[in-house]
Amino acid sequence: MKRFTFSLQLLLGLAIGVALGFAAKIWDVTWLTETLTRVGQIFVQLLKLAVPPLVFTAVLVSVANLRNVNGAARLASKTLLWFLITAFVSVALAIGLGLLINPGQGVTLDTGAAKAPENAGTWLDFVTGILPTNVVTAFTEVNVLQIVFLGAVLGAAALAAGEKAEPFLNLSRSVLELVQKALWWVIRLAPIGTAGLIGKAVSTYGWDLLAPLAKFSAGVYIGCLVVLLAVYPALLAVWGKVSPVTFFRNAWPAIELAFVSRSSVGTLPLTQRVTVERNGVDRDYASFAVPFGATTKMDGCASVYPALAAIFVAQVFGVQLGVGDYLLIAFVSVVGSAATAGLTGATVMLTLTLSTLGLPLEGVGLLLAIDPILDMIRTATNVAGQMVVPVLVARSEGRLDTAVFNAPPQPLDDAPAAPSRVPEPAAA
Repeated sequence: MKRFTFSLQLLLGLAIGVALGFAAKIWDVTWLTETLTRVGQIFVQLLKLAVPPLVFTAVLVSVANLRNVNGAARLASKTLLWFLITAFVSVALAIGLGLLINPGQGVTLDTGAAKAPENAGTWLDFVTGILPTNVVTAFTEVNVLQIVFLGAVLGAAALAAGEKAEPFLNLSRSVLELVQKALWWVIRLAPIGTAGLIGKAVSTYGWDLLAPLAKFSAGVYIGCLVVLLAVYPALLAVWGKVSPVTFFRNAWPAIELAFVSRSSVGTLPLTQRVTVERNGVDRDYASFAVPFGATTKMDGCASVYPALAAIFVAQVFGVQLGVGDYLLIAFVSVVGSAATAGLTGATVMLTLTLSTLGLPLEGVGLLLAIDPILDMIRTATNVAGQMVVPVLVARSEGRLDTAVFNAPPQPLDDAPAAPSRVPEPAAA
């Protein structure tokens, strides 16, 4: 396998997974489907296992290192502003697409059999998703936004304490080093995990399941692809003044892993490494932007999907939506995405959107059967956006190393390098 680059290994895993998945479905090989499912589950579980200590120590150390970073408040403000802008553009495009294709018209489904999900999103989640009620559960439940909050608070405290906090910071740096080394061993298993995850999807979801919701499913994929292949490239070319082709060449491994793993959090380690080592974003800034984006930057799950789903549910249940309703959809998508942090992302975001509009929550039950297949493109879009924004902000602040960005992609076969400051090039 050393003769193949890591990106090629991922592609091979994808191809093998598709082939095995088709074989399992065509010949109804139950044991093969179960094996693929178990392989994918183990891989994602291993990824998520390392995320809490990685995010906590990375954020804590990076906050404590703010004494070396100029304009930290400005960087954070710009990042949040771009999150809001791209979310608004994404939901506006999704609403326009929904009005164009009318995904719920002509669909005949048994709405009486649909059930509302047990856990629905509320605006209280917006606050509780950030502020932990228990330090232990923030880690055991892998609530990344709460872990980021705890890391930022302790990092700020260490920054204020000065020299007295150095022993604690040295311990945190050591833990970060250990986690990164161990986590890379898991990342190297990604080709095998990819085969299991995509194979399970192919063997489980067929046309007979997608047919009644074909127009809606196509709408979600089209909407996400428009954001992924039109909106992001336009932002990179016009505001970032960098090549979109080069960006996607660099970012491809993280986007591919996001597609098959369906987890922004699980992809976080690779996303952060690609952002720094291939796209040339300053390491200190990326340690903030990427974990923060993994919890709140969800153009696929929090913008495109809930907008199209809300229109679909309204049409299926015969509810007319007005201009005010579409404005509410945009508001919920732009402001309420943080309410999904640490929860079942798109499902909770959809229940929040439907409840705000007064639409029946039973509509969620109509879409749950095909949610995994839709979650692939949603998560790929999420992760791409989580890398686009740091590039845009770093470029505007002179923290993008264009030599790294434009160089041939840095190999990802070796363990990640020790954290260090990325040289700050002159502002473009």
